[in-house]
Amino acid sequence: MMMRIAIAGGGLGGLTLARILHRHGIAAVVYEREASRSARSQGGSLDLHPESGQRALADAGLAGEFRSEARPESEEHRILDPAGRTLVHHRPQPGSFSGRPEIDRSALRDLLLDSLPAGTVVWQHRLVAATPRAGGGFGLTFDGGHSGDCDVLIGADRARSVVRPLLTDAPLSGVATLVELSIGDADRRHPDVAELVGPGNLWCIGVRRILAAQRLGDGSIRVGISLPADDRRLDTYRSKRALLDMFDGWDPGLTALIEAGDGPPSARRIEAMPTGTRWAHRPGITLIGDAAHLMPPVGEGANQAMLDAAELAAQLAADPADPGSAIRAYEEAMFTRIRPIAEMSARVQAMMLSPTAADDIVRFFAPRPT
Repeated sequence: MMMRIAIAGGGLGGLTLARILHRHGIAAVVYEREASRSARSQGGSLDLHPESGQRALADAGLAGEFRSEARPESEEHRILDPAGRTLVHHRPQPGSFSGRPEIDRSALRDLLLDSLPAGTVVWQHRLVAATPRAGGGFGLTFDGGHSGDCDVLIGADRARSVVRPLLTDAPLSGVATLVELSIGDADRRHPDVAELVGPGNLWCIGVRRILAAQRLGDGSIRVGISLPADDRRLDTYRSKRALLDMFDGWDPGLTALIEAGDGPPSARRIEAMPTGTRWAHRPGITLIGDAAHLMPPVGEGANQAMLDAAELAAQLAADPADPGSAIRAYEEAMFTRIRPIAEMSARVQAMMLSPTAADDIVRFFAPRPT
C-alpha cells in the first residue's frame, strides 16, 4: 500500500520536499494555512548557496528555471558606517552564477508551486493538531473543522510549528527585533535612495543597530532595521518618527531609507531555538527547516530548509518501504550538519548587534589570506 505523506507548511522547504518526492514517483499532500499563493507578501530576496539551496533545486530538476529567475548582479553588497563611509564593497563577477545569486522569495516559491501537480497544495488548511493513531500514522485537525490523516507527517510549518511539540519541547528565545518597510517603484519615486542601495544589498551598521536595504526584482526596495531583543511593545517601532529618533545623528542620506517607506513600518520579534537541539526518533514523523532548527536570519534558513527537503526526499525515495529508517537516517545527518551552522548563525547575529559590530563585520568579510 502506498504511504500517505502529509507535509504541514507550503514554504520553500515543504514545496521543495513535495517536488523532489514527485520526481521519484512519491505523492505527498502539502497543507498550507494561506488562502492562495498571492494571499500575502513573501518577503524579500535571498541568496541561494551552491552547496544547499542550489543543490536542492538541482535535485528538484529546476536548476534551469532558477537561472532564468535569479539575479547574479544582486550579489553586490555594501557595508557603510552611520556617516555613510564605505567599509566593505563586494562586487560580483558580471553574469556569474558561481556564487550566491539572489532570487525573490515570491519568484522561487512560484517556481516550486508551478512544478507540482494540481491539487498537491491544499490551501487554507492551517494545522492545529496532530494525534497519533493506534495503528500508526496521525490524524490531522485543521482550523475550521477540516480533518485528515496520514502515515507520515513532516512538519515544515516554520517558526511556530504545530508539529514540533510532538518531538521536542525546545524553547524559542528572542534574539532581535526586526522592523520592515517597503519602497515601491524606487528608481522613479526615490532615485537618490535607489542609487544608494544599488542592485543588491546595503547594510549601514551603527552601535547595536543596523539599517539595511535590498533591491527586489520588481524594482522595489525592502528596508529592514535590526535592533536588540527587548521588552518594548512592538507598537513602539510602528512609527517612522520613532525610528528616525533611534537613528538621530546618522547621515540624512541613510535615514532617507526610512522616510521613503510606503506606509507605516511593521515590526516583529526574531526568535531562535537552542543550538544543538535534537529529539529522539519517533516513527512516522519528522521536521525540516525552521520547524527543526530555527536560527537567526543571517542567510542560512531557507538554504538549509531546502537542503533538509532534498536529503529527506532522497532517503524516502531510497527506501519507500521503510520510512522509519529513512527518517532516522535523515535526522542523524541533519543534526550533525546543522549544529555548526546554527552556532555560526548565532555568533554572526550577536556580532551584528554588538557595540563593535562595524569593526567585527569588516574583519568577518575581509578576504582570507591564501
